[in-house]
Amino acid sequence: MSTIADNIELVGSRIRAAALAANRDEHSVHLLAVSKTKPAQALREAYAAGLRDFGENYLQEALGKQLELADLPLIWHFIGPIQSNKTRAIAEHFAWVHSVDRLKIAQRLSEQRPADLPPLNICIQVNVSGEASKSGCTPADLPALANAISALPRLKLRGLMAIPEPTEDRAAQDAAFAAVQSLQASLNLPLDTLSMGMSHDLESAIAQGATWVRIGTALFGARDYGQP
Repeated sequence: MSTIADNIELVGSRIRAAALAANRDEHSVHLLAVSKTKPAQALREAYAAGLRDFGENYLQEALGKQLELADLPLIWHFIGPIQSNKTRAIAEHFAWVHSVDRLKIAQRLSEQRPADLPPLNICIQVNVSGEASKSGCTPADLPALANAISALPRLKLRGLMAIPEPTEDRAAQDAAFAAVQSLQASLNLPLDTLSMGMSHDLESAIAQGATWVRIGTALFGARDYGQP
């Protein structure tokens, strides 16, 4: 039975191979461990194997893990949908937010980011596949939203995040991720981050410029949604 450390090595090998195939520096692609529904001990194992960045979707679960793991210098990323009543805790306890899709949320995060912390790193989530079930701003709304967020004082707009419609068709994967890269390039802002690609499609995402790949299942195994 493979361990988390074994899985991290396997995913790292996939990232390195994909970067090489795309003529990219492997160090330009960062691994974000998606640890939702996983116990704090699993994150400790991942930390011991070299990971530092962890992505959480559920605020209360994440805050509990942050308390349990306060002895470790982990970097916390919020990657789930954001309700207005959750922005203060997110602004206070995370270094990155990958899932901002409306100006109201960004304004609240900026207002509530503590002055003694660095600006909060922000990615705008774009609904690149137009799925009704997915969060994210529309491509048409992106330019105005990006310009508005880039002007907020306690935030640092880093780039875009996307979760394209799942498919095993490599050409379709490439087209969706290429569309995200094109949207970012069209903004004419100093952005350096593309958060895209998961366990099943990270090779395609890296080929199209991903700088963060968000990996859960391939690291930790299938999620148990019966856990808190």
